[in-house]
Amino acid sequence: MDTITLAGPLEARLAAVQAAGFNQVMLAARDIVGHPQGIAAAIAAVRASGLRVTGFQVLRDFEGLSGALHSYKVEIAQQMILMARAVGARLLLACSSTLPQATQDPAAQARDLRKLAMLALPHGIRVAYEALSWGRHIDEVHEAWDLVARADMPNLGLGIDSYHILATDTALARLDEVDPRMIFLVQLSDFLWERTPTPQERLETARHFRVFPGEGVHGAAVADLVRRLDAMGYRGDYSFEVFNDDYQQLPLAQVCERARRGALWLAEGVLRRAVPLPGGALRRA
Repeated sequence: MDTITLAGPLEARLAAVQAAGFNQVMLAARDIVGHPQGIAAAIAAVRASGLRVTGFQVLRDFEGLSGALHSYKVEIAQQMILMARAVGARLLLACSSTLPQATQDPAAQARDLRKLAMLALPHGIRVAYEALSWGRHIDEVHEAWDLVARADMPNLGLGIDSYHILATDTALARLDEVDPRMIFLVQLSDFLWERTPTPQERLETARHFRVFPGEGVHGAAVADLVRRLDAMGYRGDYSFEVFNDDYQQLPLAQVCERARRGALWLAEGVLRRAVPLPGGALRRA
């Protein structure tokens, strides 16, 4: 479960996630810095929840910059890494740059990703690099993988988001180019219309109108993606990356129940595996 889907105080969101049967949570930096009692209170709430932190998000627009912009982004990255460590996250999500100032030079982009990975390495943190479907130069998963492979750092891997693959209509065969050992995170969501053809429409849908897997019109495509990753040997975490303005207006328990149905759809209907439920029981397909 991802906190970005839920409204309300951090403690209430964490409790609702746990009550719905999830044992992991994906945190955003604003969860920590926006806590009314301060950062220390937010960290204490996360640790008291008993939830494992899947990852920490999101570092934006890092690669391909120069001069003062690059120095500024390095400082931001350092602070994000320290916050990730403080909440117990071992993964930082970074997404492809959207800035017009970013260079198209892949050597420079890879150099910057290598630097980011080196900044994270002493803290025991891995970096998952994700292609945004409205990225300036990197907007598809295989392009992100090319940069990750070029940077060649053991703690730098790929973040895969089903939404961006659907939005760009990327052929799943492109995933065959990827080393499954270097996929660090898979984020899943769906949406309710057939196509999002322009970068601006992709951005608006991504930030306001996603739904949980199994709720949208692309369920078959999401299932195909998950099965392909599973066949490749991916055994890492799945996180529901669901930005939805309507869900922000619903009670926490109702939204988490929708997420729970999505988890059962994924585990039982797609992966055909037993999944833990509240109370320690196992439900099998």
